[in-house]
Amino acid sequence: MSSKQSILNALKKVAVEPQALPTFDVAPRIDDVIAQFETNLNTVAGTLHKTGGVEALQAHIDELTAQGKQVISTTDGIKGNRAVPGTAHQLRDIDYAVIPGDLAVAENGAIWVNNKNLGHRVTPFICENLFLVIKADTVVANLHEAINQIGLEQGEFGVFIAGPSKTADIEQALVVGAHGACSLNVYLI
Repeated sequence: MSSKQSILNALKKVAVEPQALPTFDVAPRIDDVIAQFETNLNTVAGTLHKTGGVEALQAHIDELTAQGKQVISTTDGIKGNRAVPGTAHQLRDIDYAVIPGDLAVAENGAIWVNNKNLGHRVTPFICENLFLVIKADTVVANLHEAINQIGLEQGEFGVFIAGPSKTADIEQALVVGAHGACSLNVYLI
């Protein structure tokens, strides 16, 4: 018997029986999930816009495009000045991306985004600045509730986005935008 087979046989003898995952019955704080979401979004350097909805966002986008900024949108009712390109490589000069979020989590300020709404998977990470649009009734209290509401079909991609890209591993200095968007604005509709 080879040494490889000997090791594999030894591992099989000490293998632990599979155990069911524990169930968590965490009572969420539901007194004001929008306020909790805003507080936690601010903590992770994001900004929540609660008034004006789609109209306020479109007005902001119009100002940006008047300044010559490149804006794409995959959100219904919001029009940028660039169409979603055919390949992800053509996103390299996008200043702003407007993407709908599926749900938001009050306990940590995160927004779930599914690839069905991205155009390209890289969109929220390659743009300089990110606008996420969420419906007020999709804000849930905690990740336990969020996980029960989201799902991915085979081949799909989804991600929780919490604030702009940031890292503090370089000389203990916080760097924003090192690996993705430099800012995150969330519009509540």
